[in-house]
Amino acid sequence: MSTQHTYRVIVRGTFEGLSEEGRARLLAEVDAHGMSAMRFTAEGSLAYDRTLKHFSYRLIVVSDAADGEEMAAAIAEDRVETALKELGHVHGELRASVTDMDTMKINYKR
Repeated sequence: MSTQHTYRVIVRGTFEGLSEEGRARLLAEVDAHGMSAMRFTAEGSLAYDRTLKHFSYRLIVVSDAADGEEMAAAIAEDRVETALKELGHVHGELRASVTDMDTMKINYKR
């Protein structure tokens, strides 16, 4: 059995071709998806602003350490695509940045 690592993943993208209904739904919830609402969770935390141009999703992914950060990024991008599809939002290319929390060095103040 291989070791599991916890990854924090930020997936960024742009909204594309939003319908009027989709735009209205996003704008109605914009205050709940601002900077203060961004958290790393397994289901993901969506953040965007009133321009409805760019968005980011913050996720926690637990995956085999042997699969590395590339697999964590792929898993996160898949989750984001599924979530946005369920919400009816069209998006462009996704880009993920990954941090392995199990190998991250913490500098404590002395």
